[in-house]
Amino acid sequence: MPTDIAFLAIAEAHQAYHWLPAALALSRRAGVRVHVLSPSPLILDLVASYDPEGDMNLVRLRRPPSQPDSLFRQPSRFLTLMLNYATIRRFPVLVTTEISSGWLRSVPGFSGRMIQIKHGAGDREGGYKARHSAFDLTLVAGEKDRRRLIDRGLCTTDDCAVGGYAKFELKAAPQRFFDNDRPVLLYNPHFDAALSSWPRHGPQVLGALEALKGWNVIIAPHTKLAGRTAPICTNAPHIRVDMGSRHSIDMSYTMSADVYLGDVSSQIYEYLLRPRPCIFLNLDRRDWRGNDAFSHWRLGQVIEDMAALPQALDRAADLQAGFVDAQEAAMSDSIDRSPTPASERQADLILDFARKSERTAAA
Repeated sequence: MPTDIAFLAIAEAHQAYHWLPAALALSRRAGVRVHVLSPSPLILDLVASYDPEGDMNLVRLRRPPSQPDSLFRQPSRFLTLMLNYATIRRFPVLVTTEISSGWLRSVPGFSGRMIQIKHGAGDREGGYKARHSAFDLTLVAGEKDRRRLIDRGLCTTDDCAVGGYAKFELKAAPQRFFDNDRPVLLYNPHFDAALSSWPRHGPQVLGALEALKGWNVIIAPHTKLAGRTAPICTNAPHIRVDMGSRHSIDMSYTMSADVYLGDVSSQIYEYLLRPRPCIFLNLDRRDWRGNDAFSHWRLGQVIEDMAALPQALDRAADLQAGFVDAQEAAMSDSIDRSPTPASERQADLILDFARKSERTAAA
């Protein structure tokens, strides 16, 4: 009998890039059937675009009443789980990147085994929540997350494994988004209202970016922030605003920018796949030094006023040599870049877990 493994795709499209490489790798393994469960035809279409041979079984879940289908706004995860529980519970092994699915563990009679691929490799404390402990196996990008999850009692040394960052295997190539050769600044604010530079300081930030001379600017907020805030509008010809597109989730911008401007987004670690200058906005004047949630702020300049941005950009190239060692060390701790592709490492870990579960069930 084949081993059935289901990937539960009930989150927004940006999370798909974290589980899809492992799903594709498993679908090529002998004796394995991979199923992708989603209430979104658009997400299933996105998945199918990476699976031209149709090796995976795409399962359309019932969709709770919600807004029209969108890659970036999905219906309530809890309602989706409840509405489709009879379908979901049929699969012996479920893989997901979100933690809402941990709710399934509280349903009487639920016997599925659950694996989480932790999406992103960021530092903020919001990435470590009690529901992480609901999973039988957690795969993380690097030793940093493994250490932090274990230290917080959310995992143990036996049920948390380093599998790398498979999204890198689907990354877009660097692209030209402007018709000139000016350097490109990427502004990537996070959705966490308590930590983001946009909700309280948006007009100030936008005004400073509009006034920049000699730079092109891409404003690409986290897709969750883009869905919660009013559209960012500007007539400045040197600014490109993306409130949600494939470019905003496939690393097009992080691969193409010359300088990163942000706050607490885990996309900093995608940008640092190739070390480059970073500038972080501490507009709320936080006492951040020594706080692990802001450890990435040690990887570039930190400014407390948008008036300081032009000067920070002017010296970014000269200062970069002093940050390279710290950037490379942070990347090594956050993302394990073994010569073996992360998708294959994750597939090995998932399949080994699934087959051990089969043997236990049969005993």
